[in-house]
Amino acid sequence: MKESIKISQLFPVSAKRLYDAWLNSKEHSEFTGSKAEIKPRLGTDFTAGDGYISGHNVVLQPFSRIVQAWRTSDFPEAAIDSKLEILFEKVNGGTRLTLIHTQLPAGQVTEYEKGWKQYYLKPMKSYFKKS
Repeated sequence: MKESIKISQLFPVSAKRLYDAWLNSKEHSEFTGSKAEIKPRLGTDFTAGDGYISGHNVVLQPFSRIVQAWRTSDFPEAAIDSKLEILFEKVNGGTRLTLIHTQLPAGQVTEYEKGWKQYYLKPMKSYFKKS
């Protein structure tokens, strides 16, 4: 059975700022603290987490939504790519970023939820405070 994660975080910056940073290799690397290669183009491949994460951009709706086929080197070899949907919602004082991560391999949801919080949301909160 596949499992899923849904988590949100508020950031004191615009949706455009978050969206652009997510799809920019230099900024993605800076806010996570690990190397990322990503482009803001539909269908392009990406890597993040020093190569631990890989996938490709499936949907790009500027400043509101990104959908990616997503996997890590910890996925079982036969596992299909998971689906990562990133939503950017304008709210009072900034943007609510929501990660909806579905089709994860069974038994791995807890590990990935911790990873999203530790390697993305926590460092992003610090990074975008400076912006």
